[in-house]
Amino acid sequence: MRLRRLIPFPAALVLTAAFIAGQAAAREFDVRDFGAAGDGETLDTKALQAAIDQCAAAGGGRVVLAGGRVYLSGGLVLRSNVTLQVEAGSVLRGSVNKDDYLDFMPEIPYLYRPRFTRHLIYAEKQQNIGIAGGGTIDGQGTHENFDHQKHPGDQDRPYILRFVECSNVRVRDVTLLESARWCSHYLACDDVVIDGITILCTPRANRDGIDIDSCSRVRIANCRIETGDDAIVLKATAHRPCKNVAVTNCHLASQASAFKLGTESNGGFENIVMSNCTIYDTDGAGISLLMVDGGKFDGVTISNVSMDNVFAPIFIRLGNRARPMPDEDPPGMGSMTNIMIRGVQARGAGGHGCAISGLPGEFIENLTLRDIRIQFSGGGTLEHAQANVAEREAQYPASRMFGTLPAYGLFVRHVRNLTLDGIDLSFDPEIGDQRSAMVLDDVRDANLSNLRAAAVESMPTIRMVDCQGILLRGCRPACPQGPFVGVAGEASDGISLTGNDLRHAQPPVAVDAAVPAAAVRDFDSQTQ
Repeated sequence: MRLRRLIPFPAALVLTAAFIAGQAAAREFDVRDFGAAGDGETLDTKALQAAIDQCAAAGGGRVVLAGGRVYLSGGLVLRSNVTLQVEAGSVLRGSVNKDDYLDFMPEIPYLYRPRFTRHLIYAEKQQNIGIAGGGTIDGQGTHENFDHQKHPGDQDRPYILRFVECSNVRVRDVTLLESARWCSHYLACDDVVIDGITILCTPRANRDGIDIDSCSRVRIANCRIETGDDAIVLKATAHRPCKNVAVTNCHLASQASAFKLGTESNGGFENIVMSNCTIYDTDGAGISLLMVDGGKFDGVTISNVSMDNVFAPIFIRLGNRARPMPDEDPPGMGSMTNIMIRGVQARGAGGHGCAISGLPGEFIENLTLRDIRIQFSGGGTLEHAQANVAEREAQYPASRMFGTLPAYGLFVRHVRNLTLDGIDLSFDPEIGDQRSAMVLDDVRDANLSNLRAAAVESMPTIRMVDCQGILLRGCRPACPQGPFVGVAGEASDGISLTGNDLRHAQPPVAVDAAVPAAAVRDFDSQTQ
């Protein structure tokens, strides 16, 4: 056997690596060395800022808040190559005096909105910055000085974190408490990692947990977020899209929406993935996908989500609020396409139902819902079942915007190229319901398969109004019921049923008089 000659690793390189590692370890700047008292009463802003500035001047490193102390501070500016290390047991606490945030009042570039300027930690056009350490950052947003009822308006309520046009941002293993406004806002940033953080901002007026706004290449993982407003929300308040974002392994709760894209959507959303999350105790939508301010919404995939006590598990809206950018005309109509949602289970949903709605002539396109099981509370009446749902084109989009829907499960309107596969809908049998499980209104080119739903006596399980190009297959009602499918509307056409077992449905299909004679074909019953 030939022995391979070992070539020794150059000693100079070994020494260089050791030197670099030693230098990196030595670049720790303890804020107490700069005069920080850490007693929770003395304002330590100047000492903390001095440590940050010195660390940046030395080429970077870590500014350490250690000793299990409470460091009270006003606004701080983070510099390139600096990580703010709030160690376990230590607290960075925001001042409740609004004037303590005036030493640094950044001028947010005018092409971005919103332009609020008070922040506990701020960075603009910086690189390689971070927050870490296992400690806590407390915004004291519940203090009476930040009370939204006593002091209306958001202009002087500080964020905890705000990073604008930064790159290589890392926020790890910290707890963020009670921000006075949005807890963390990442605006026009690239290469952002948010991992293992906890956000607890429960009052409704304290707003969002994580806002990813016109950013690219973002990863959010392993976080617990419970907020009064949206937990994780993606926005595009500039003409720059929010794109290439992955969210995974998070626990979310909210008094509004848990995971949301929009409302501000001028720049659009592209290539967004959300997976393996739990959502609970949410008073709005669990998954909220919105496109109302122009822009392009293209390529969103959501999978493996479990929900409990969420009012509206899914809400999707293509609208035309048309909120303009500063000094610009209102944007044109946006587009919404290529959405896949699969593997969602939800129990304890509210009684409104879930709305998926575009606008007349403006379709949500290429939408797939697969392997979805939702248990609703029920309670809908025959009046709800027969109600007309207004379009509300320009209204702010929210899961309750259409009122109680005519379906206890899914109300789907103005959608083209729709796939519904393995949808299982039910309601609380002790409460009951008189609405259809699903209503399709002006839906074009749809494949519906393997649908299961609790039936009601008053309405068909699936009701289609002015739908065209619908193929229904693989469905089998489990118990005797009235019509499985009801078809209405003179624009109905090309509705086909095949490969279904509808013996328990009497009749399988109910067709209104206004429907054209050849619009519905039930191949299973050998009738046309």
